[in-house]
Amino acid sequence: SVPSPGDTSVLAGLYGPVEVKGSKESPDRATLEVLLRPKVGLPGVSERSREQLLRRTCEAVVLGALHPRTAITLVLQVLSDAGSLLSCCLNAACMGLLDAGLPLSALFCGVTCALDAQGTIILDPTARQEQEARAILTFAIDSTERKVLMSTTKGSCSVEEMQQCLAAAQRAADTIFQFYRDSVRRKYSKS
Repeated sequence: SVPSPGDTSVLAGLYGPVEVKGSKESPDRATLEVLLRPKVGLPGVSERSREQLLRRTCEAVVLGALHPRTAITLVLQVLSDAGSLLSCCLNAACMGLLDAGLPLSALFCGVTCALDAQGTIILDPTARQEQEARAILTFAIDSTERKVLMSTTKGSCSVEEMQQCLAAAQRAADTIFQFYRDSVRRKYSKS
């Protein structure tokens, strides 16, 4: 069978806030580290690049000033990659932060769009759709004002196409934020 975007899965583990070691200590806020582990093998350049994007996005919403001189480590383990990996990592990171009860200024979600040769927007593309795409855009969108916290583009597209992709991503974000609400509601209604 053909893998669907739902076949991409990432496991998130959050450790902290804990005491931080010397050189990484920040006197006014928590130090946030994001580690992305591939399904097999050791992390490479692409994982390091994604770690930076993920860390910056998380830092934009984590209220680190409430935990000065501490370290928070977010470990993301790729279980399967059938496309739209970065947006899946963003969503796993947000759910991990939320589940751990860290104070956040807002939630965020990741949405990946691909533009095919005709300029059609494909949301949450599969690995094959990504390979055939003219451009792949991933956005991290906050839950309060639907602002873009992070965006990355691979390939080429016009400004107008990028704006269309962003609008589609912002609409798709509503569904993801509803999923977050439903997940939290289910978790706490069982207690």
